[in-house]
Amino acid sequence: MKFIRGIHNLNAQHHGCVLTIGNFDGVHRGHQALMGRLLEEGRKRNLPVMVMVFEPQPLELFAGESAPARLTRLREKLKYLAEIGVDSVLCVRFDHRFAALSAQSFISELLVNKLGVNYLAVGDDFRFGAGRQGDFLLLQKAGAQYGFDVVSTETFCDGGKRISSTAVRQALAEDNLALAQSLLGHPFSISGRVVHGDALGRTLGFPTANLPLRRCVSPVKGRLCGGSPWAGATTPAWRCQYRHPPDGKRFAPTA
Repeated sequence: MKFIRGIHNLNAQHHGCVLTIGNFDGVHRGHQALMGRLLEEGRKRNLPVMVMVFEPQPLELFAGESAPARLTRLREKLKYLAEIGVDSVLCVRFDHRFAALSAQSFISELLVNKLGVNYLAVGDDFRFGAGRQGDFLLLQKAGAQYGFDVVSTETFCDGGKRISSTAVRQALAEDNLALAQSLLGHPFSISGRVVHGDALGRTLGFPTANLPLRRCVSPVKGRLCGGSPWAGATTPAWRCQYRHPPDGKRFAPTA
């Protein structure tokens, strides 16, 4: 799978694609079903399948710390999308400059000129462009004008309930890890680079490996039994996510 970081890295070889746009947080079973349909469409049209994502996610820019907890970092998202078989992922830097791009410019400059989109799948509530002025209807009109198909992504349900990133977060917040795994289609996990902490666990006889969460605020809090892959095997481990250690010092969220 090809990873394209930034619109400026697009070139002629990326022109002509089957495209979907979104956060795809968690890459849950609904996302997986969508990717399966896109891969089939790509085979029919003899075109590569591209997924466009944003970093940071739009709400993380506009809502800051009040944005929903993220289920997957970009690295994890790429791993899952590669396993599904997506051909390429375009990661667009979502900053105030990009957010100010007009809906028409988003269509003509990015979708048409840069990507040469042939088939586009987005949710019928998808909004884009400065002030959220662009919507699904505008995309359909643009498709008719520029010659690309626009379809709405179907809601994927299990047992009559919609599978969504919000539903996964809710399951994790309620400590229902079995439901979260069922919705995701894979175990919930956290990855990152181990950093030095205050060695508080070591004084209690339980040395810890600290993973900084940064923007990836965990939807799970507390002490949980888990596993850590090490040298080709999975080692049993406890997982603890917190903001304030027992002595009351403040520090960044870690897992």
